[in-house]
Amino acid sequence: MKCLVVDDSKMSRMMLKKIINTAYPDWTIIEACDGQDAIEKAKGQGLDLILLDYNMPVMGGGEAAKVLRPQFPSAKMAFLTANVQEAIKKLAIRLKVDFISKPITEEKILKYVR
Repeated sequence: MKCLVVDDSKMSRMMLKKIINTAYPDWTIIEACDGQDAIEKAKGQGLDLILLDYNMPVMGGGEAAKVLRPQFPSAKMAFLTANVQEAIKKLAIRLKVDFISKPITEEKILKYVR
């Protein structure tokens, strides 16, 4: 399995990576610091799972999902956010993106990735 973890917080990326690698040590995890970085790093990858922070500088998770979803139609994809507004819900439905509410916990992440 190959996972892309996108968050502008290095601590959040480290935490997500640790949670996933502890449960699934054979998975490959690619880190990106914003949506633009995610799009660049996703090129040529066979991604199975994409975890996107929604609010990030440069390019947020919503804009990145619009680009990444067509490239990875079968990947499991989720927005990581505490900010679940109606417009974000509509975008998520349209792009087939799930939600994982912040704060992130090991339980929430493992429940989603299983």
